[in-house]
Parts: sequence; C-alpha cells; structure tokens
Amino acid sequence: MSVTDPIADMLTRLRNALGARHPKVDIPASNLKVELARILKEEGYINTYRVADEEGKRVIKLYLKYQPDASPVISRIERVSKPGRRVYAGSKEIPAIIGGMGINVLTTPKGVMTGKKARKEGVGGEILCNVW
Repeated sequence: MSVTDPIADMLTRLRNALGARHPKVDIPASNLKVELARILKEEGYINTYRVADEEGKRVIKLYLKYQPDASPVISRIERVSKPGRRVYAGSKEIPAIIGGMGINVLTTPKGVMTGKKARKEGVGGEILCNVW
C-alpha cells in the first residue's frame, strides 16, 4: 500500500499512539520524517527517537512523552500544507502558534526548522505542520 501523503501518515500514527497512551510508535522512515522527529525532540514534544532497520526497511521509533498526570505533551498536531493545497510563507508571514506556545515546522532552503528559527534566519518555506 502506498501512502499519498507520508507526513500526514506520520502525524496520524503519532496522534493515534498518543490517544492510546502507547510508550512508542514505529513510523516508516524518510529523511524528511527523521528531521521532523529531530525537531519534535529538540522542542521537547517527544522523549527521543531512533532510526532502525527492520526487515530491510528503515523505521523511526518515536518514544512518546507524557505529563505526570499521564496526558500527552502534544495536545494537538495538525497538517498545514497538503499535497492538494501547498501552504508557503515568507519569513515575515510565518504565523505564531497559540501566541508562541506551540511551534510550526517548515521546510526551507536551509533545511527543516521551526517557524521561530526560520523567522530569525530570515527564510520562508512550506509550512508542514503545527504542534502544541
């Protein structure tokens, strides 16, 4: 089965695992998804991640993070730019998520980064998703 939107698939697997209170979730790997996992870890939304080889396929193992009351650290994660409707923003138009409480993840000419970092570096790009 081929997935038409691998990023949306990753976010859905993450959402489902958090809803079911799983300690980790396995996601088919790609370079873009590994970068997205790196940002989620840097920003404190997941504990850690590992890229592993299982039966000849690269897999990202995301270790999920929960608060002391067992509620997920990620309260919402949503896809912004979709294959049918790409969403781009210049460095000045990158929206703040919940007054700076959340992050948006962009693909820019300088690589995958958060909206805050893209604004600081003065680059725009495609807004992949919002997380809070």
